[in-house]
Amino acid sequence: MSRAYGTWESAIDGASIASGVSLRDVQWNDSDDTVVWWESRGKLGVLLAQTGVDAPRDLTDRRLNVSGRVGYGGGAFTVGGGKVVFAAEGRLYSQSLAGGAARAITPKFGNYASPALAADGRWVVCVHNYEGFDGIVLVDADGEAFPRKLAYGTDFVMQPTWHPSGDHLAFVAWNHPQMPWNGSELRIAALATEASGSPYAQNILTLTGDTETAIFQPEFSPDGRYLAYISDASGWSQLYVYDLEAQAHRQLTTVAAEHGTPAWAQGLRTYGWSGEGDSLVCIENSRGFCTLKRVEVESGESASIAGWEVYSDLEQVAVSPRSGAVAAIASSSLIPPRIVSIDRQGRALTHRRRGAENLPADEQSPAQPITWTCDDGEQAHGLFYPPALKDEMPAGAPPLIVNVHGGPTSQRRAGYYSEAQFFTTRGYAVLQVNHRGSTGYGKAYMNRHRGNWGTYDVTDSIAGVKHLAEAGQVDSEKAVIMGGSAGGFTVLQSLVEHPGFYRAGICSYGVSNQFGLLMDTHKFEERYTYWLLGELPEAAAVYRERSPIFHADKIVDPIIVFQGTDDVVVPQDQSDTIVASLRRRGIPHEYHLFEGEGHGWRMPETIETYYSKIERFLLQHVIYA
Repeated sequence: MSRAYGTWESAIDGASIASGVSLRDVQWNDSDDTVVWWESRGKLGVLLAQTGVDAPRDLTDRRLNVSGRVGYGGGAFTVGGGKVVFAAEGRLYSQSLAGGAARAITPKFGNYASPALAADGRWVVCVHNYEGFDGIVLVDADGEAFPRKLAYGTDFVMQPTWHPSGDHLAFVAWNHPQMPWNGSELRIAALATEASGSPYAQNILTLTGDTETAIFQPEFSPDGRYLAYISDASGWSQLYVYDLEAQAHRQLTTVAAEHGTPAWAQGLRTYGWSGEGDSLVCIENSRGFCTLKRVEVESGESASIAGWEVYSDLEQVAVSPRSGAVAAIASSSLIPPRIVSIDRQGRALTHRRRGAENLPADEQSPAQPITWTCDDGEQAHGLFYPPALKDEMPAGAPPLIVNVHGGPTSQRRAGYYSEAQFFTTRGYAVLQVNHRGSTGYGKAYMNRHRGNWGTYDVTDSIAGVKHLAEAGQVDSEKAVIMGGSAGGFTVLQSLVEHPGFYRAGICSYGVSNQFGLLMDTHKFEERYTYWLLGELPEAAAVYRERSPIFHADKIVDPIIVFQGTDDVVVPQDQSDTIVASLRRRGIPHEYHLFEGEGHGWRMPETIETYYSKIERFLLQHVIYA
């Protein structure tokens, strides 16, 4: 006899999810085929290395937490010349790949990210933040000199990269109130050398980009002839090259797909140069499904690279300068993330797996791209996961988890989501909503969020539920809305504006007060709401309308709220105030406050508790209600 939806036994639980590592970046050394990657183990960031088929080895130990801490982090390390330079504990360190202890090459002040080694190995440039000021600094790779300012004057910088000759530096810069995916500039600095041998910026020019055009990931070709970059000037993030001698820009890709990604963090990469400099290896994202392409520089012709077809999500692509092997963090909706490399002969090597991978693919649920029509006639997109197939399915349609991504300028792609499989293997269906305003579907689609946060994310989610219910794929009477951060705001706003539509809500560190968010969040996003809602004081009425705390008395559906005490993006007060209203009015709710956690869960005990509490909450308020 079949068990009811939502009560199936599953091998995926909080403990199994918490037991895996998080894979963040992968890079090649340039003098041999040593691959280095960064993974987080709970709150600890660690670097590992592997040469050929030798066993992987830890480069760093628990005394150093490897992490770039500018903005949302990222850009923790760089590799070259047989050594790795990495950020940890407010310093830059250098360490030989052959072994030995790490050595600090900067004093401890501020935060560092995105280090880049010059070709001769003498200098490092990196992004530095101190007391609210961001810029690019020059660091002596031997740590003999104090870091020096190299490029300042804008609110933000990212992705510095050296010309092979060492006489130019390229980077991306932008100012408030833009975010890097709204409008940013590609800048190039001509470097001169002092008598002491130290480089300095003699002249800095803006090559392209503006407040309405986003630039991403500049990279010089190995021969120094071209500067590649990604721009969304055409309406999609496309790959371009700039001929330094001819001073001419040329667009390489034209397909209606994304070749870049929103720069939420430092150090993100979606392409890499071949060692010969005649082609680029690039991730192409179409409707959330990624393909790895080789793009010829002269002709612009592109073709899929064999061996990667099994993976539908790819990140941090890296090309070995020596052998041409390609590495990436790869996954699919059925395969958890792995560090994978494939050489030019098509031989694949898995360097690291996120977890045990002990659940067969046929016992999980694959992501299905779907599109639905909203009430105003426009379309929205998402990924649908039916309940994981069982021998005997229960009668009727399954309950639905509507999962709204954060950002809100983000996208759920067809990678592996333990959260989705946690639900589908218990008999829930899952809808990952890429509402209007999400990235991945062209700039016009993303720009629908301008001034509209709290509208399309709410209405598109509801339209998605109706679409699936009308097709008989879900039970709309048992739909649950779930999200964290900006997605948590959508949860709260949905329960305010449409009481009774959802059976329950799951809110993690959700924004409840837009005025408070503007005043209390970190520098990176402190003016993001100007774009999403409008500038104050003119838009004060909009801020109040889109702040669930001012309308919390309209929330009547059961809700479970999670919050970290150390969250500097959405501070604890944002959840406390909502919960106080729920408690005062006797609305069924749970509030779980996690000590020492920030904007997201890192500690295994937190992750295990999080999932166990959700499972019990849903059984009580959805399945057995």
